[in-house]
Amino acid sequence: MSNPKQGVMDAKAALLARMPDGAARMVRLNEWLADEVAAVKSEGAEAIPQIAFRDVLLDAISDAQRDRIRRRGCVVIRGVFDRPQVNDWNAEIERYIDENHYYEKAKGKAGLDQYFSTLASGRPQIFGLYWSRPQMQARQHENMNAVRGWLNRLWAFTRPDGSQEFDPNRQCNYADRVRRREPGDKSLGLSAHCDGGSIERWCDPSFHRVYHEVFFGDVDAYDPFNAAGRTQTEEIPSPAVCSVFRTFQGWTALTNQGPGDGTLKIIPIARAMAWMLIRALQPDIAPDDLCGAVAGRALAANSQWHQSLLEAEVSIPVVEPGDTVWWHPDVIHAVEDEHRGNHYSNVIYIGAAPWCEKNARFLPRQAERFLAGKSSPDFAAEDYEVDFKDRARLDDLSELGKKQIGLLPW
Repeated sequence: MSNPKQGVMDAKAALLARMPDGAARMVRLNEWLADEVAAVKSEGAEAIPQIAFRDVLLDAISDAQRDRIRRRGCVVIRGVFDRPQVNDWNAEIERYIDENHYYEKAKGKAGLDQYFSTLASGRPQIFGLYWSRPQMQARQHENMNAVRGWLNRLWAFTRPDGSQEFDPNRQCNYADRVRRREPGDKSLGLSAHCDGGSIERWCDPSFHRVYHEVFFGDVDAYDPFNAAGRTQTEEIPSPAVCSVFRTFQGWTALTNQGPGDGTLKIIPIARAMAWMLIRALQPDIAPDDLCGAVAGRALAANSQWHQSLLEAEVSIPVVEPGDTVWWHPDVIHAVEDEHRGNHYSNVIYIGAAPWCEKNARFLPRQAERFLAGKSSPDFAAEDYEVDFKDRARLDDLSELGKKQIGLLPW
């Protein structure tokens, strides 16, 4: 988009012309949001659903539990990996960083990653590493495969003609980074935001199909777990803007962490994006503004325009090594500003990206970067790992891992 401000003005005018009941939609969504925020506040940390991996394997998750996950847009799945395995991964990543002199090399690459530059806080201690052996082993692990398949099936993915928006049983491994946050850190949080598109949610017709009910239909009927159109969206290209479709973002805990440990906060309201979309179209927002949304950056939720939503922000419950945390790609989330704990707060970012045409187009570009040790295509070209010792190679991949990264056909 060559002129984002003009694009925003044109998009808002076009949307409002097709949405004469914009004020009434806002009233309805304000009423709904007040009820949801009150429910989250009353539940506290319990607003984030928690289930056990063994119950996933046994197909012992009830319909009521599934519906609650869909309402809250997030879930903690406990015990996906054994603690000894995760402890080994955590130690190996630390060695990988130290023995390859990551900190020294980082000084020469400062400023390359600007994705979070518009958020209130700075960047947490996220390392531009994609191809360590622990990361690859976790991504291709059979337990991770089972979890992601189960999460994918929380969505409605079958089209009216019987074809599928995505295949829930085939996973695409989307390479993301590592977080290692040291105790005592006070400056490296992330304010509330969501990923996977900012102004294009209003400006691009491909997103209008995803949010058709929000803009043009029955806003109460909007279902964030209806996959229709989501694999055809087109994001504005920018380093660290995700260009694949994910059913869930997520991470795997490498250490114990919980409230106060500089870790994740979530607004557990899956339909909150509907409120944000209509909020930006109200008359108190300038014609060239979408509540501060910036092209090519994370979509921020800020106190100026979104305070009533931010009141539902909840820190995740205490998680242990091997637990996983998952949230819908539209769910607003943040990272605590201060790590008040006594131990490192470490995670591997691993989301759920099922096979679809959009994701299949991405895999060859990513596979090329993997083989060369370069940064994953969606991220700043820091390319730390080109010469790193003990980087994962082709021989480190299982048959499943090769399929998931596009180096073997399914």
